[in-house]
Amino acid sequence: MTIGALKNYRRIVVKIGSALLVDRSHGLKQAWLAGLGADIAALQAQGVEVLVVSSGAVALGRTVLGLPAGTLKLEESQAAAAAGQIALAKAYADVLGAHNIMAGQVLLTLSDTEERRRYLNARATIETLLKLKAVPVINENDTVATNEIRYGDNDRLAARVATMIGADLLILLSDIDGLYTAPPHKDPNARFLAVVEAITPEIEAMAGAAASELSRGGMKTKLDAGKIANAAGTAMIITSGTRANPLAAIDRGERFSLFKASHAPVSAWKIWISGHLDAAGQLVIDDGALKALKSGKSLLPAGVREVHGNFQRGDTVAILNMQGREVARGLAGYDAADAVRIAGHKSSEIEEILGYFARSSMVHANDLVIRGAYRQNEDVFEGEHA
Repeated sequence: MTIGALKNYRRIVVKIGSALLVDRSHGLKQAWLAGLGADIAALQAQGVEVLVVSSGAVALGRTVLGLPAGTLKLEESQAAAAAGQIALAKAYADVLGAHNIMAGQVLLTLSDTEERRRYLNARATIETLLKLKAVPVINENDTVATNEIRYGDNDRLAARVATMIGADLLILLSDIDGLYTAPPHKDPNARFLAVVEAITPEIEAMAGAAASELSRGGMKTKLDAGKIANAAGTAMIITSGTRANPLAAIDRGERFSLFKASHAPVSAWKIWISGHLDAAGQLVIDDGALKALKSGKSLLPAGVREVHGNFQRGDTVAILNMQGREVARGLAGYDAADAVRIAGHKSSEIEEILGYFARSSMVHANDLVIRGAYRQNEDVFEGEHA
């Protein structure tokens, strides 16, 4: 990356660790958070969409509630999260509001990014916030997510959010400035790695443990996040967030490790849709719709001629041409009953038919894989002849 290169990214997810936000004695680090808000405002002014995945609810809540230092009981952690979440949301709203930017809170757990219907709902909410020029502030829902409280996984949650919404860069702000060949606080000869082409077993072996009481992840979970992000076409940066204006520091060329995205972006997501899920139903489409799919467009109701199966929104459906051959596979945007009602109709008629308007596409292009030779301008699968 060159100096000032962050403005060249379209959509950036910034993950913030607890130790950066919260001081054990004094609570929220207001000055640091104000600097981050200024950085986000500067990027947004340059046309970059920014999302925040923030830790800190438990750490802030235990300070607010006056809970003692040391390991908390599960119910104490959940209570701390409940109190801290309110304070944290207000803090983000205040620092972004100072730049006339709205913040929108989204509470997620890892399961929200893995279960298909919840995944689609979360993505739709986040995408709408971005269209409205708000900054989504995404937090782990520690009040109910016991696994997150016990083990800590906000790095992987950030990576899953980044792939969910098609971010091209994930920035993990931490208390270390990047990846070293060994934990630098243990090995004075540890060598800093500025660029990582791929996360290999040798790279993973360099990971150490968490560096502070409030940092629950450590380098291992950051590399796990990198594998998720890179495979889906999202680059990742690990850098120190302890500096004032940490995003501006990246643009100034201060030290960070860049993990390059895969040369086959979104392949992991597309393979998951295409090869690892059984189709719950079928959509038969006309030639015009097939031509639109091959050009990279979404499947609209107008091009659907028949609907088969008892699927729900988010389920995998096979998409067939008029000869009954499977030409694509994707995630349904509507339940089967509603799909039957709107099939063959224009998107502008959906609200009148269903009584509500949810989305214009039957299957969104981001959730659709073209089969075999249909990816190009051919009309048959590889190995088939009409």
